[in-house]
Amino acid sequence: MKVSGLSFEEFIQLLRTESSCPKSLSVALQGLWYDKKGNWDRGHEIVQDANDSDSAWVHAYLHRKEGDISNAHYWYRRSGKPAANTSLDQEWEDIVRALLN
Repeated sequence: MKVSGLSFEEFIQLLRTESSCPKSLSVALQGLWYDKKGNWDRGHEIVQDANDSDSAWVHAYLHRKEGDISNAHYWYRRSGKPAANTSLDQEWEDIVRALLN
């Protein structure tokens, strides 16, 4: 399946229709994929060893979702992004949209 150049709506459709994460997604998008599929641990495992700023941003979001705010702030700093003050659902969507653009 082709996944490069996905729109947000196409990404959501893949989440609904595919049982396994497309390997052609970036590490950061894979982390968000697994989180939305209800597998926070797998999403965290994927991004925790990545060294890019996008994965650090997802890592921050995941720790915020976990409730580990001090760790989340560390990863926001590593990502170069400000700490989110929106709902978790809104932050997830904002990150996905930014990574797809």
